[in-house]
Amino acid sequence: MRKTYPQTPDGRYFVAKGRLWRRTDPSLDESERRAAVKALMQARRAVGLAQDAEATMQARAAVDAAKRRLGERGPVWWDDGAPDESLKSPANSSYANWWENLPGDERETGR
Repeated sequence: MRKTYPQTPDGRYFVAKGRLWRRTDPSLDESERRAAVKALMQARRAVGLAQDAEATMQARAAVDAAKRRLGERGPVWWDDGAPDESLKSPANSSYANWWENLPGDERETGR
């Protein structure tokens, strides 16, 4: 069963391991999203199967390319000028008030 993580009210991030992680661009059509997720999973498998530094580097580059395609890295997918707060603690971000007021059990799933 897939774990559900707290999502910021604006839908830009989810919280896992105590950090904000950018969500997939919601404007991607379903076929593009599926293709990018498939490429990401293949690239992640390639990282684990890599036999040398060159293969590892190529596989990690493929992971990065897929995550950029999904909008999870690179330029932000929103257009209101808000900065990227990826990898920040929610308590030290513009989401601090939301995080503080999140019920304890929901906050725990993001730790």
